[in-house]
Amino acid sequence: MTRALLIVDVQNDFTEGGALAVKGGDAVARALTQHVAAHAGEYDVIIASRDWHEGHTDNGGHFATDAEPDFVDTWPVHCVAGTPGAEYDPELDTHSVTHHVKKGQGMPAYSLFDGTTDAGEKVSEVLAAHGVTEVDVSGIATDYCVRASALDAIEHGLHVRILTDLVAGVAPESSDAALAELAHAGAELVGAAS
Repeated sequence: MTRALLIVDVQNDFTEGGALAVKGGDAVARALTQHVAAHAGEYDVIIASRDWHEGHTDNGGHFATDAEPDFVDTWPVHCVAGTPGAEYDPELDTHSVTHHVKKGQGMPAYSLFDGTTDAGEKVSEVLAAHGVTEVDVSGIATDYCVRASALDAIEHGLHVRILTDLVAGVAPESSDAALAELAHAGAELVGAAS
């Protein structure tokens, strides 16, 4: 079997000090760096995604510009293309990443599968080209983009493992609910050392 590691949105705006900071984000970045250093050889593909929003639009209603954000469909401005907030957390070593994906370019996008590489490849195409049948999912945030990415991976017929010690969520309740939903959908919840 061919396995890929999916690293979802480990960016400055989603880690401590960012516009939509998730508690534990920096720790996930550090732990992912250690995981990749120890296990990169076990993956045929390592894909990292970044939110990459336009700064001059509301990105299809994703940014709350006329009212307060509801934190469900509308959000504060975050991860604007070319700004420090959109860059990877500096504690995440990306040297072993084989494919960098940008998502949400002018529209709402939660799943890593919504993104494309700079060459225009879809994630599903990259995985299919490498014969990937299994994916390990990690990153930020458990209850939003990690959840959406894992559900899409399941939808694409992949065997999904959520690396539970390599994710961080916005809130404990919604993160627990997301993990329960993913397990019910067929994902395996495991520690990175498994």
